[in-house]
Amino acid sequence: MVWLQDMNKVALAGAVVLAGGMITGGYLLGDGLRRAHAADRSVTVRGLAERNVTADLATWTIAYSATGTDLASVRADIEGNTAELRGYFKSLGFPDNALTATGAGVNQFINNGVPNITITQRMQLRTTDIERAQKAVANQFDLVRRGVTLQEGSAMSYSFTKLNDIKPQMVAAATKDARSSAEQFAKDSGTGVGGIKSATQGYFSIEPRDGETSGGYGAADTPFKKVRVVTTVDFYLD
Repeated sequence: MVWLQDMNKVALAGAVVLAGGMITGGYLLGDGLRRAHAADRSVTVRGLAERNVTADLATWTIAYSATGTDLASVRADIEGNTAELRGYFKSLGFPDNALTATGAGVNQFINNGVPNITITQRMQLRTTDIERAQKAVANQFDLVRRGVTLQEGSAMSYSFTKLNDIKPQMVAAATKDARSSAEQFAKDSGTGVGGIKSATQGYFSIEPRDGETSGGYGAADTPFKKVRVVTTVDFYLD
């Protein structure tokens, strides 16, 4: 009988231990599932960063032509136009190497037995002196007075080439803006914002600051640009 009672006590103790283990295991499993579920809670928002900048490079592709019935005289006309063009930019203070030839073309056909010859010359101004470039465009009618008629497609283009210098600050600003949106969402839903789950840097765009069109005949580009980037960030929610 004593032996049987001892066996019953051992069995009872084992059952208590087993029950306690099951309770503890169930708690740990439930807590783990709760924490895993909480880790899956997140919100995806977008952050915007914009910065106004001034172009640091100006390029002006200039096309002009001369037409006649004699090749030698047409060539002389185009050479005279080229000299006037160089003189124009020199008068504005540009160095000689700011203007370079980028190509030329000759078109010939016979009309009622009379030859018709057109020579087209293309030159390009390339400068980092933005203020002087603007002055050159503003006074371009002086070229007409000099006998140089610009063809369609001759337009100044302004570029901002230092994007890499401002990328880190802009990405940080866009991420900060995204966190602000996430915090507002969390506040409205009664939660908190944790760390970043994932993030995607958007495409950087550089556009005219005030919506001007750029390029093309008669269109006026501007040295005043707006750099813009949108980032997509997925934040954990507490």
